Amino acid sequence: MSLFLITFFLIYGGTHLYFFHKVKGSLCPGMISSLVLALFLLIMIISPILVRTLEKEGLETSARVTAYAGYLWMGFLFLFFSASIVFDIYNLIVQTAAYISSKDFSSLILSRRLLLALPIAYAVLTAVYGYFEALNIRPERLVVISPKIPKGAGRVTIVQVSDVHIGLIVRKERLERIIRVIRDASPDLIVSTGDLVDGQINRMTGLAEMLDELHPRFGKYAVIGNHEVYAGLGQALAFTEKAGFRVLRGEETVVGGVMNIVGVDDPAAEMTNLKYHVSEKEPLEGVDHDKFTLLLKHRPAVDKESLGLFDLQLSGHVHKGQIFPFNLFTCLFYPVKTGYSLFSQGSSLYVSRGTGTWGPPIRFMAPPEVTVIELSHSDR
Repeated sequence: MSLFLITFFLIYGGTHLYFFHKVKGSLCPGMISSLVLALFLLIMIISPILVRTLEKEGLETSARVTAYAGYLWMGFLFLFFSASIVFDIYNLIVQTAAYISSKDFSSLILSRRLLLALPIAYAVLTAVYGYFEALNIRPERLVVISPKIPKGAGRVTIVQVSDVHIGLIVRKERLERIIRVIRDASPDLIVSTGDLVDGQINRMTGLAEMLDELHPRFGKYAVIGNHEVYAGLGQALAFTEKAGFRVLRGEETVVGGVMNIVGVDDPAAEMTNLKYHVSEKEPLEGVDHDKFTLLLKHRPAVDKESLGLFDLQLSGHVHKGQIFPFNLFTCLFYPVKTGYSLFSQGSSLYVSRGTGTWGPPIRFMAPPEVTVIELSHSDR
């Protein structure tokens, strides 16, 4: 088991232990009730493993039911934990103030039952709201002007999807919503900046064909993200190509005589035998720099050596945390904010909040987006 998985299950198991402690301290359940609760929490801890096991065995319906139950619980527990910590800190502040001032602030201290009930109420209400927010896929518009866009090209519309995570949870219904937003934008070019698929991606009949019905005049291009690797890179590439995308793996191309597109693999590809040993700088140096250069790269990390070699980098990966306040943790690893950022030497970056969901089918304060980028000529 990888260090990442060990760390994940230690943290995830710890939050379950915290929840168990809160319930025990508030409700004082008997032995039987405590054992039933402990068994339920144990099943929820290992539910991600159960999902993958059921999926590999071809038990798709069972896998989907387990995925919904396990990942909805994951979202609930994260919301509960984040709220509960806040209330615990509040109590600690009140108790500390009472100790320092030698005054009686007992009326301000939350009881054990309230310390359980308030976070549960918050988590339930927020999870319900977040479930529907995740379905509300909306266009996010960005206008970029550049002298490198030919005057005769007019306005070039690029649609970016990222982190769709097609799998057990993101299926036909969600994909139809995404495609509807894409069609409404009338794009000249469609790009996918990684994590188009998720999981084992078996038995997803008809989903690639839905995407294949989109035919923008400059085509469709994609790069792989870390979840293409987790899903099995060979079959993930086959699905993406069946959906009509050309996958750029450390290579460049020119579309419509208007712009260059360079795409690079996610670092997770180094885990496979299908990795490409090409740095992003190599293909970027090989393009015609009189043309606008679009860099597709899953993770929102800007290589300082590449500055000036591209005009706009499109990335995703972080989902803006997906469920607040998880974005406070993602920014520790990827400090570049979601949205548009301008760097030196004429290079810029746009980071998508993501189009689908990973894990919990919930988004809170990080709504899903289909990014619509309008490029046009400017003399400056």
